[in-house]
Amino acid sequence: MTSRQKISEESYDVIIIGAGPAGIFAALELTRKNSWSVLLLEKGFDMPKRNCPMRGEGLVGCEVGCRPCSITCGWGGAGAFSDGKLTLSPDVGGWLSDYVGRDSLERLISYVDGIWVEYGAPTTVHGGDQDRIDEIRQRAMLAGLKLIDDPIRHMGTDRCPLVLQAMREDIGGKVEVATRTVVRKIMARSGKVTGVELQDGTRIGARVVIAAPGREGSAWLVEEAERLGIPTANNAVDIGVRVEVPSIVMAPLTEVLYEAKLLHYSRTFEDQVRTFCMNPEGFVSKEAYGEVITVNGHSYSDRQSGYTNFALLVSTRFTEPFKKPIAYGRSIARLANLLGEDIIIQRLGDLQIGQRTTPERLARSAVEPTLKKCTPGDLSFVLPFRHLRDILEMVEALDQLAPGVNSRDTLLYGVEVKFYSARLELSSDLETAIGGLYAAGDGAGVTRGLVQASAAGVIAARAAIAKLGA
Repeated sequence: MTSRQKISEESYDVIIIGAGPAGIFAALELTRKNSWSVLLLEKGFDMPKRNCPMRGEGLVGCEVGCRPCSITCGWGGAGAFSDGKLTLSPDVGGWLSDYVGRDSLERLISYVDGIWVEYGAPTTVHGGDQDRIDEIRQRAMLAGLKLIDDPIRHMGTDRCPLVLQAMREDIGGKVEVATRTVVRKIMARSGKVTGVELQDGTRIGARVVIAAPGREGSAWLVEEAERLGIPTANNAVDIGVRVEVPSIVMAPLTEVLYEAKLLHYSRTFEDQVRTFCMNPEGFVSKEAYGEVITVNGHSYSDRQSGYTNFALLVSTRFTEPFKKPIAYGRSIARLANLLGEDIIIQRLGDLQIGQRTTPERLARSAVEPTLKKCTPGDLSFVLPFRHLRDILEMVEALDQLAPGVNSRDTLLYGVEVKFYSARLELSSDLETAIGGLYAAGDGAGVTRGLVQASAAGVIAARAAIAKLGA
């Protein structure tokens, strides 16, 4: 259904805003438990029509200016074209344990993981050999690193859309879905939600609204929260680089864990530095956030590169009076785009001795970049000294665990920035101060990954069911 078609009912039991994992799983849960009337609104395209003209150019995102952007919105959300990692640890992918407790979150993760598998996610789970994991953990501790247990089910960038399309086909006959439909505002009266108003002025009533607009709609949700008087708090911003090394260097970790999640507190500043989004045999890519382009990485189920890439991110949480961490992260990414015409690449050895990587020096590298369109340059002109010092100390620690990381020819791409939405003030079942209005997923600032976003949708749906039943 598109925005050009008339929505068939004037009022629904539940309206869901956003068809990312949180919105999809909320809809699935509602249809599995009862026959409520549910309307799911999504401003992007349906899965078969999501097409980015730049994907073939190595860019995950849109610098053409398509509106809506088919990478960041549409059926399946921004995660539809990710490499499809289902992280099965409550310690990874969000902050839902703050709301429901660790034990409840573990049960929710198991529940949503089963649904992902039901719709086609692979049955293989990486990270089950506990003896080998304990050995890696001990070696990590000696290097000043903390290993986080994180079993992973990996779908791959090629398979993830197929799984989400299977959900779409199943949900289509049970829930009214309207794609290409933009919600202008959430309606409320006397402290209770009453429905939504669309961009064309259409007003649709609802007893419950679940707002799950994803990262693409996070700014809109914050504006709506301010308008409705719902308190918010800033999350941290993560800034760093993407590292690329021969896959054999990381094989002792990736063959056991697939993705090694490691934390380090730097000696100089005691900042938290972490590995993120590790892609064995993967490819470095670009990602667009509006006017800025950042670096990212992907891995596929059907092709391999000979290299492993991963991010090293420094987490920064600003205190008063500064309240714009996203703007800070964007400014650093914008500076990299200015100096490098988008993404800068530098050999680690060049960075360590204070010289710029040139095309000639890059050509001599033993590591061949998997991202072809990037600019040899100097990341020390982009990253603040504090972040740069933290990252170099993390590289030294990683080299003790995986010898070869701290090599002259290791490649660094910059910058990588992870923007986390402001977190709305929510109850334990993710209800806002407006009765009947729930907020879920990455857009609400409570999750940052496929699994916890899915779990957040289930939490909101179960709370909605209880409210509807009452």
